[in-house]
Amino acid sequence: MVSLVVATTTDPASIGPASALLSMPGWHPGPSLQGNMSSFVNKEVRLLKHDNSIVREDHLDKRWEAATGELVHEVIFLSKHTAASNRPALTIHPIGVPHLRESDVSPAGGKPGWAAPPNPRIGPWLKLLKTIAQAHDLTPEFEVTLEATHHGPEINSPTMFVEIGSTEEYWKRQDAAQAIALLVWEGLGLGGGDAVGDWSRNNGKNKILLGLGGGHYVPRHMDVILKDTVWVGHLLSGYSLLMEDPGQSKARENPGEVGGTWKEAIKVSYETSKAAFPGGDVLAHIDQKSFKGWQRNVIMSFLAEQNIKVGKPGDFC
Repeated sequence: MVSLVVATTTDPASIGPASALLSMPGWHPGPSLQGNMSSFVNKEVRLLKHDNSIVREDHLDKRWEAATGELVHEVIFLSKHTAASNRPALTIHPIGVPHLRESDVSPAGGKPGWAAPPNPRIGPWLKLLKTIAQAHDLTPEFEVTLEATHHGPEINSPTMFVEIGSTEEYWKRQDAAQAIALLVWEGLGLGGGDAVGDWSRNNGKNKILLGLGGGHYVPRHMDVILKDTVWVGHLLSGYSLLMEDPGQSKARENPGEVGGTWKEAIKVSYETSKAAFPGGDVLAHIDQKSFKGWQRNVIMSFLAEQNIKVGKPGDFC
């Protein structure tokens, strides 16, 4: 079982950390994939470089397995982050577009109605990234944050994106690239220490946070995750819980009347979070203030119908 780290040469925030990582000891050339993607090997880690859009190269895990016979345990994509604020940031997030209808066109890769299993390292790596950023004097200039589940590429292995934002000035920053490289180096145990965020060594902490509601940077869920090392599943912001308002009276009488893709998004995100954490207990954590009263009611009703438990902040510690 190998960990696949993926970078693209077309993105300075992707190839910069990849180059910094490859400058560390122990790497040697690996097999090429389909003749045009180079790889590098270090212990049980494979770094794959390609020249295409990071969100458009689907199923790299299965393609690697078919080419090499090695089973892929997880995938970590290195990428740039963009934001309207242009604020410098180091971000981590799961991927998927479970809120899109089958007829929709996904603007940034992936398949409508799909979500990849979230990489179990997301929560522990967020804390490690904050520690590294502080030690390298990147904070408070750079915000260290989670993002909600969004974009592609389509893939079936436990996956996360690690990103540098939010403009070209910061995508090219060598100190940020070094911090991301160090995150991968330490997080995967390449430096000789224990890997960080290994679900099989959860020490009895088996509650996983499935975030529902809030903005793109999921602040209410972040508050819980940063208080203690919390396992993190999918994080669905309000824009991924699309509801068609049938009128408050109808919503109160019959939550099934509330159309939109919100139910499908919750189901897919819950199921793939369960798959990523075998034997774990996935609990929905709801950003109460981000919903109207009728929305909270129908979400709670649907969660009960689906036998999805709801957790309070203290339940995850």
